[in-house]
Parts: sequence; structure tokens; C-alpha cells
Amino acid sequence: MMTQKQKTTIIYAVPAVLFCIPVLGNIFSDEFDWSAGDFIIAAVLLFGMAFLIDLVQRVIKNKTYKILISGIVVLLLLLTWAELAVGIFGTPYAGN
Repeated sequence: MMTQKQKTTIIYAVPAVLFCIPVLGNIFSDEFDWSAGDFIIAAVLLFGMAFLIDLVQRVIKNKTYKILISGIVVLLLLLTWAELAVGIFGTPYAGN
């Protein structure tokens, strides 16, 4: 069984690894064209999601509710990311 410290480490390590993908892409590829603002928004979204999932894991005791709420948090992150990237909902914050 994993300790709470190990779970927390994994919860925050996953966004850190995901964040490295655009950083390396921006360094080694001409296809990536992220500005500092793009990196800030990505960091806030990824680590905000990690914080919310960590909070859910610590506060909620029912395993089913933990999984359900964590899945909703991830879904909201993906929808927000897609809206900012390509504008699937047509908000003023939509990307190209």
C-alpha cells in the first residue's frame, strides 16, 4: 500500500512530466511556438489540477467518490485545454 507522501509525489510528478513535453518541444522543434504566457497558463492548469486531485484524495474518504471527482477534475482540465487550444466552444478565449 502506498503512503500519503508517495501518492502526493505521484500526483505532482505527473503534471511536471507533462509540462516537460512542451518545454522540450519549444527548445528542439520549430513546430512549437509557445510564449511565456502559454507556459504560465499550462503550469496553472496542470498544477491546479494536481492540487485539486490531491485535495480530493485527502478530504474525501469514499473511494468511489474520489475516483468520480478526480475524473471530473481531469475532464474539466481537458475541456479547458481544448478550448484554449482550438476553441471548441467558441468563447472569447478560444485559440486558433
